Parts: sequence; structure tokens; C-alpha cells
Amino acid sequence: MCEHASKELCLDHDAAAGSRRRRIWELPTNCHCPLIGVCLPLALLRRLVNKLLVRPLDGDDYDVHVWAVHECAGRNRMSELLQRTLDERFAVVLRQFRGLRDAPALQAAWRQAVERGDVAGAFWATLTHPRCDLAMIENVVRDMHMIQHQAGASARVDLNRFAALQKENAALARELEQTRDKAARTADARAREAAKLGTDSVQLRADLAQRDSSIEALRRELDTLQAALPDLRDRERLLRRVEELELREQALSEKMVQLRQRIARERQEAVALAAVAAPAVALPAEAVAPALDLADKTVLCVGGRSGNVPNYRELLEREGARFMHHDGGLEQASELLDTSLAAADLVICQTGCISHQAYWRVKDFCKRNGKPCLFVDNPSTSSLSVCLRKVAVPVAVPVAAGSA
Repeated sequence: MCEHASKELCLDHDAAAGSRRRRIWELPTNCHCPLIGVCLPLALLRRLVNKLLVRPLDGDDYDVHVWAVHECAGRNRMSELLQRTLDERFAVVLRQFRGLRDAPALQAAWRQAVERGDVAGAFWATLTHPRCDLAMIENVVRDMHMIQHQAGASARVDLNRFAALQKENAALARELEQTRDKAARTADARAREAAKLGTDSVQLRADLAQRDSSIEALRRELDTLQAALPDLRDRERLLRRVEELELREQALSEKMVQLRQRIARERQEAVALAAVAAPAVALPAEAVAPALDLADKTVLCVGGRSGNVPNYRELLEREGARFMHHDGGLEQASELLDTSLAAADLVICQTGCISHQAYWRVKDFCKRNGKPCLFVDNPSTSSLSVCLRKVAVPVAVPVAAGSA
């Protein structure tokens, strides 16, 4: 009796007995190739084969597959190792199939696995199940044969699509890099222009200071002339000179306002460009100045770290403000705080570095007198700059008469 016929008789006997799962060497030989190919990854199969051989098999993946399939024809060390490996690998599926008591239930479970697309474990559990007869084995093998064809075709389609996506991704990456480079160059140019505008602003302030000195000198000269020569004609001449200087002062003030507006616009554009090019571009400190109009305003800073006071002063005076500072009563007399508050156009309260008494004193004074006040939690210079950028000039709501 041939080996195939012997296995058929064995299958019929086991199906009748229904007491034991079949072993891999008891299955028809046409089952071994799809079993090994579908249920065991090539890397795992090569490790199993080389584990039993004295010399590792030097062939390619096909040679390893053929050798393993050949060894499954009979019971030997290789077929027993494959049996144990498959049982361990699909132990969960085997437990699920163990409760199937008849061929229709087994056939339905196989169909459900095919529909889900998870066939490896179900393939092994179905072929070795006691209720799987020769006809069902033939149908399951045929199903697996067609699934492998469909999987191969799908894999080729997926590979072609993946290659196209890789090409598209590379093109988009190049385009993004070019856009970032362009944004970085533009931001650098804007930053340089903003720095130049800052230098021009400093020069203009120096010119204004010199103008103030000249006006003061001329006024002293006028006083001297009036005292020495109280003649009406001389007085008229001097008055005309003063009017000319005042007109010049007004023109310079208008020019300075226009320059400040231009600086603010350039800074906003630089910040927007920095957001596009981040993190490649870091704008200088001059490009993140406050958005408030502090020109010719007195700003009182209460509290804060003593080491940061020069930075507070530089930040605010760069915007044309007159800077005042009070430490909140730590070293300076607290009685001077009300005087400083009354002289300020804007109050900045460093809540992170100030006593509770000074905090409530500042808050109460500003509330009672309708004084604009900004509260900054972090005493760093950057936090103060961010706070000034995010808010417009605050307008305090006066307290009704009689309220605390």
C-alpha cells in the first residue's frame, strides 16, 4: 500500500474515532507546502532548520522551504520540531477550534477566518482537527491556494503604490526644504533691516536730545537778552527764532512717530516669518519689542529681581518710555510707593517678586485712581516683553464713589 493511501486510511480512522488531533506527518503531502509557507516566517523556519543540522543550510529561502517540506513527509526530529512550534505559535486558535464538535461547525469557523483575512492559525487548526476529513482538507488547501495568489497580487499593487508615495513624499520634502530656506533668508533680511531701523531710532533720539539742549541754550540766551536789551524788536526776533525751533521740534517728533510705526510693522512681519521658518530661525531681541505705545510715558515697575532692573529699563526706554522702579518696600521706603504710583502713566507689578502688602497697595491704588496696571507673574525680562506684546494699553475702570 502506498504512503498516500496509508495516510488516507489513517485520516478516515481518526475521523471516526474523533479523539486526537492529527500530526503534521500524518497529513497528505500536498498540505505541507502551504502549511510551511503560510504558517512559519522564513526567518523562523531557517532558525529551526539550522538548529537541527550539524552544518547550517547554505541555500536560499527556497532551498530551506523545500527541505522542511520534504522532512514533513515522515516522523523525524524536524517534523516533530515543526509540530511543537506550530502548536505553540497558534495555541490560542487551537483552543478556540477544540470546542468544535462536528464538520459543519469546523467548516463555518474556517470560512469566518477566511473572511477576516486571518488564516494562518485557522489553517493549522482546521487541517489537524479530528473532524477534518479528506474532502474538507482538499477544500481548505484549494482555498489557501487562491488566497496566496490574491495576496501576491495585492502585495504587488501595494508595492507599486508605496513606491509612488515614496516618490511623492520626496518631492514634497524637497519643496518644503526650499520653502524653509526661502523663509529663513527673508527673515534674516527683515531682521537686518529691523536692526538698522533700531540704530536709526537711537540716532534720532540723540538728535532730539541735542535739540532739547539747543532749545534750552536759546531760551537762556533769550532771557539774557531780555534782561540786557528789553527792546521789543529784539524780543520779536527771538520769539520768531523760538517758533522756528518749535516747528523743527514738531517735525522731528512726527518723523520719530513714523519711524516707530515702521519699526513696529517690520517687527510684526519678522515675527510672522520666524513662525513659518521655526525652529531654523531665531530672531534677535530687537524683533520682539512690546506692542504698546510707550513714547513719552512714565512707566513704574514695582518689584522684580534687582539683577533684572537694568534689563527692564533698557526694554522700556527702547520704546521711548521714562523708567521708574520701586522694590516694593524691601529696601526702599514704602511711603515713597504712593508718590511713585501717582507719577506713573503705567504700572507694572511683578507679582512673583513682591511682598503681599506692596501687591495689595499697588492694586488698591490703581483701582481707586483708574491707573493702568499690568501684572507679570514671572520676573524675567522675556516675560515682561511677552506681556507687553500681548496686551494693548490697559484702561482701568474707575471705582464708584464710596467703594473700597
